Amino acid sequence: MKSISNRLCKLFVFGSIILPVGFSRAQESNGTRATPLTRPELKRLIEDVKVRVPRIPLPELTDADREKLGDQVDSYESRVKHHYLNGIEVVRPGTAPTSPAATAGSNGDKPNPPASLAREQDPNYSLENGFKIELFWIVSRVNNCQYCIGHQESKLLGAGRSEDQIAALDGDWSEFTPAQQKAFAFARKFTYQPYLLNDQDIADLKAHFSEKQILEMILSMSGNNSINRWKEAVGVPQRKDEGGYSRLATLGAGTAEIDPNLPKGTYLTPTSPAFQKKLSKVAVFALNDKADSTTRPTYSKRPSLESRDEVEKKLAECRTRKPRLSLVDEAQARKDIAGCSSMDGPLPAWVRLIANFPKAGSSRFDSIMASQEKGDLSPLFRAQLSWILARQDRAWYALGLAQAQLRKLGQTDADIYALDGDWSGFSAKERALFQIAKQLGTSPVVLSDDEVKAGVELAGPRDVVQTISYTTSRASFNRLTEAAGLGL
Repeated sequence: MKSISNRLCKLFVFGSIILPVGFSRAQESNGTRATPLTRPELKRLIEDVKVRVPRIPLPELTDADREKLGDQVDSYESRVKHHYLNGIEVVRPGTAPTSPAATAGSNGDKPNPPASLAREQDPNYSLENGFKIELFWIVSRVNNCQYCIGHQESKLLGAGRSEDQIAALDGDWSEFTPAQQKAFAFARKFTYQPYLLNDQDIADLKAHFSEKQILEMILSMSGNNSINRWKEAVGVPQRKDEGGYSRLATLGAGTAEIDPNLPKGTYLTPTSPAFQKKLSKVAVFALNDKADSTTRPTYSKRPSLESRDEVEKKLAECRTRKPRLSLVDEAQARKDIAGCSSMDGPLPAWVRLIANFPKAGSSRFDSIMASQEKGDLSPLFRAQLSWILARQDRAWYALGLAQAQLRKLGQTDADIYALDGDWSGFSAKERALFQIAKQLGTSPVVLSDDEVKAGVELAGPRDVVQTISYTTSRASFNRLTEAAGLGL
C-alpha cells in the first residue's frame, strides 16, 4: 500500500504547523494492518484506509448490475454484497440516533451514562447513544478496525464529544464516571477475551446498570464485533472525503466546535499536547523493541485448545448453569419475536434472551436465521465453522449447539474433534476457508492478504465472502450467548 504522505503537504498539530516527517507503515509485510500506539499515529493510519487495496476481486458490471446497484454502483462494498451474498444480512445494528430522546434512569437510583441524545432501534433501549458509540470506538480500537474507528470518531463529534474526550477513550479514563469506566473495561474484555467472561463481570456492571441496559450493551457490542470483522476481512476502503471534521456541517446541532480553517475531508486533525505521546491503554499489541516506536505488528493470542475430556466437562457444566441475565417467558417470546413462531419444541435460550427487546430482538433473530439458512455454504460446512469459532471463543453454549447440529448431520465425535486438529483430512479448499474463519474469528486484523488470496484461488470469491459473512455472525453470537451465560 502506498503512503498517503505525498497527498498531503502539511500536518496540523495543536497550535502550530510542522513539516511532515513521513507516515509509519500502515501494513505489515503480509498485508495485515499495523497497530498504532499513539493518537497522531492512529489518525495517520485511519487516513491511510482511504487508499487501501480491496481484497475481493469483482466481476465486470453488467447492465443488470448497474440497474440493481443504482447510486451504489461505484461502491466496492455494495458490489461485494451484490455479487456474492445473495441477500445474506451481515449483523449490523446501527448506532446512529433515529430520534432525540432524553434518557431517564431505568434502574431506580442507578444513573444512566451521560444522558441527552437518543434511543436507537428499540423502544426499550435506554442507554445514551453517544455512550454506545464510545463503546463501539473501544471495540474497534481493540480489534484495530481503523475503518470503523474513523466512522465512530465522526459520530462522536456529532454527539458533541470534543477531540480531547475522544482521545481520552484510548489512554485516560480518569475523567469518566465509574459506570463508564466499568463499561469500557467490559467492552475491552468482551472483545478481546470473550473466553474469560464470567459471573463477576456481569455482577460488577449491575452496580451501575440495569439488566436490560447490560443486555443492550452486549447486543450492541456483539454487532460491533461483527461489523469490524466484515470491514477488515473484505478490505473496505474509506471514503475519500471522510473525516470527522469534514462532516460537521451535516451533523447538526450539538457538535463540538472545530476551527473552520482546518482541512476538510481528513482525519489528520489537531492532537493536544497531553495526548500526542500517550500510549494506548486499549489497543492490543506485543512488546517489540525492533518495531517502530509508534506502531506494533498486529497481535492476538488465544490459549491452546483444551483436551476432548475437558471440553465435554465444560459442556456438561453448561447444561446446568443459570443465565446471568433474565430470559423472557417462552409464550411472551413467541409473541414478541414473530420469526420464531415456526420453531418446533422449546424455544432456545438465545431467542428468549433477545426477546427482552422485541423490535431489536426480532431484527437480530432474522439476521441469525438468515446466516444459517441463506447462501451457498452447506449446512455441514456452516456447522463445522460454528464449532471451530466457538472453540476459539470458549463459547460453550454455542459449542453445544454446534455439536448437536454436527451429530444431526451424521458426524461422529471423532469427526467433530478432528476440527480441533491440523485439518489434514480435509480438502485444500476446506482448509483455506477454515483458516480464514479461524483467523478472522480470533481478531479482524490477524487475517492476512495472503490468506484471503489463497482462499479466493482455491474456493473462489463467492465462498470466501460467504465464509467471512458467516464468521462475522458467529463472532457476534458467541459473545452474546457467552456474556449472558446461557445454559444448554
